[in-house]
Amino acid sequence: HQFDPQDVNYNMPSVLQVSGPLDVKRVEHAFRQLIARHASLRTRFDLIDSEPMQWVEDTVPFEVEYTKVQAEGATTDTDTRVGKEVDELVSCFVRPFDLKAAPLLRVGLVDLGVSGTEQEPQHVLMLDMHHIVSDGVSMGVLTEEFVRLYDGEKLAPLRIQYKDYAVWQQSEVHQKWMQRQEAYWLDTFRGELPVLDLPTDFARPS
Repeated sequence: HQFDPQDVNYNMPSVLQVSGPLDVKRVEHAFRQLIARHASLRTRFDLIDSEPMQWVEDTVPFEVEYTKVQAEGATTDTDTRVGKEVDELVSCFVRPFDLKAAPLLRVGLVDLGVSGTEQEPQHVLMLDMHHIVSDGVSMGVLTEEFVRLYDGEKLAPLRIQYKDYAVWQQSEVHQKWMQRQEAYWLDTFRGELPVLDLPTDFARPS
């Protein structure tokens, strides 16, 4: 990120099309609940004496970026125009994050109006997170919890947060375990290392 703060290589965007009625206020409320629930979504980062430091905020500002795309009539030309507009909105939605400002996620909602053979409301839900606070597994957890919260379900409080795991990882007990692991592998690979001779299509280069 420091090499190029304007790069979006560490962004984790996802785009979902939603058919049927969608309550924008409930979408925003569900994400506010997720942010309050997960410390990582209230986390920001800064450098102190050249060392990266992490802060978990008690509260952070958040609102859904809402856009309405006007689709008049159900023609091929209209579908093409709307499709291009949505592609452009998605492209503009994925932009750099400022790691010093939480939350390191943003949510966008595009209202496409009523369309399709069922004549149902259509929306595009956009989610973008920075990889520093999320990964593939996290995205699955957030998606599942968002659906449950949107449906009005009450989720049980989290017993531990990722920061608790990080504290355990740095604990004396875990460090001793890591030292035993390190000693084992250093002993296993002591001396001259064998050449890894894998069957390949071409001769190994010098």
